[in-house]
Amino acid sequence: MSREIIGRGTWYDKMAAKIIERERKLGRSLDLIRTEMGLGASGFPHIGSLGDAARSYAVALALKEQGYRSELIAFCDDKDGLRKVPVGLPKTLEKYLGFPVTDIPDPFKCHDSYGRHMSSLLLEALDKCGIEYLYMSAKEAYERGLLNNEIHTILLNAKKVGEIVREEVGQERYMEVLPYFPTCESCGRIYTTKALEYLPKEKRVLYICEGMEIKGRWIEGCGYKGEADVTKGAGKLSWKGEFAARWKALDIRFEAYGKDIADSVRVNDRISREVLGYEPPAHARYEMFLDKSGRKISKSTGNVFTPQVWFRYGSPQSLMLLMLKRFVGTRTLDVRDIPAYMNELDALEDIYFGKKTIPDKKELTKLKGLYEYCWLLKPPKQPSIHVPYNMLTYLAKIAPKDREIEFITEKLQAYGYLPKGQQPDENLKKRIEYALNWARDFEEIRETTITLKPEEKTAIEDLIETLKTETEPEKIQNAIFNTAKKHGVSPSEFFKTLYTILIGAPQGPRLGPYIVAMGKQNVINALQRTLNQT
Repeated sequence: MSREIIGRGTWYDKMAAKIIERERKLGRSLDLIRTEMGLGASGFPHIGSLGDAARSYAVALALKEQGYRSELIAFCDDKDGLRKVPVGLPKTLEKYLGFPVTDIPDPFKCHDSYGRHMSSLLLEALDKCGIEYLYMSAKEAYERGLLNNEIHTILLNAKKVGEIVREEVGQERYMEVLPYFPTCESCGRIYTTKALEYLPKEKRVLYICEGMEIKGRWIEGCGYKGEADVTKGAGKLSWKGEFAARWKALDIRFEAYGKDIADSVRVNDRISREVLGYEPPAHARYEMFLDKSGRKISKSTGNVFTPQVWFRYGSPQSLMLLMLKRFVGTRTLDVRDIPAYMNELDALEDIYFGKKTIPDKKELTKLKGLYEYCWLLKPPKQPSIHVPYNMLTYLAKIAPKDREIEFITEKLQAYGYLPKGQQPDENLKKRIEYALNWARDFEEIRETTITLKPEEKTAIEDLIETLKTETEPEKIQNAIFNTAKKHGVSPSEFFKTLYTILIGAPQGPRLGPYIVAMGKQNVINALQRTLNQT
């Protein structure tokens, strides 16, 4: 018996159903179901930072589709201190290590603080993708007293918090100090202070600015002894407690988290239950994006890959596809993967509009649902003109300077992608712009990875030798057909293989003329790269 398809058949629909079932069992109100994502403000936002928002917003959308009011809270961690100067920023920022990021001047001089500049980059990316959110600044939340009750309860139960931290992660620190960082009234740093005692009636923390090791480097304190009013935003909870405080104060019911903060989430789950008396939100753990060397993509190590870079070469929907197509498993990522995601989105669109059939009903529903989520449930009413990304970039490379659009348009008309005399619509113009940016910025176009059979390899090697001497389009077309037959390869399959390698799609314009237009040497290089990879 086949299992019932939930909503649009995606992971997000299933997660929403689980959240609703869980909340009913807990007896909590279903009037508003909030999901949350953390918004970093200490460095340039990377692709993974947008993943938090995309996934949590998709769950919020799925909840709405199942008939419930839902919203995404984008909570900006702008009271965090600067732990390290990100690669590429001026070394003069080192004097602000340990300062709250909203108390540091913007080195780019376009925002009122360093923290606001960094968080605005991610907010800009969310807006470009069409993600709707309720923005909350930690600085403003603390100053407005939004977390006051939770801070008071956590500090009253600091010993219990310390025991939870020690039991879960083996850290003794919070057996000796309070899980709170006052902002030093004298020097302005937040991570150099040690909270020693809580005065519950006055709601003040006694502290000393002693210094602290941050990222393997000791930051000297100024020695000041003072009192911080926790109701006025004169400090912040440590991460070992702040998540829990947010969850209860904002009534959060779902938050995904990265593998790198799994320990913090586990600690906060227990603090939420055992100290604050609030059942923590449902969670989903995801793996990190790695660069091609295997290193985690990071704000501070200089291998940051920002959403803004993606938008130079690919659409917001292709970026949403990257985020939403798979939740678990580590993925390596490189700018040169963008064309593959653009082409994959086209393939999903073909499935969505019935141009390509999927026999399995469950799989069909899921793929159509994924396409709709890439468009945040506002998909286009009709399919777009699909021109393979690789083809556009090759045309962009050979286009005469100052008449690139005109040249590419003429070629697309000649290849049958556009009717004679028709100009590109807005969507196709945007695609051409992505391709032009790619052609300007990269020497090579990455071919689609393909597994070749031994006879196909031999046929391609033979074809390369032919291309070195043959110049006429029709003779090249015939040579492809004859080479396939000579090596026992189905001609139709050989053409499909060549199309996939050269333009990233199984079919395209007549190959002989296209190869000549692309430049034979470019084609030879592309085929040779594919042979070297297999």
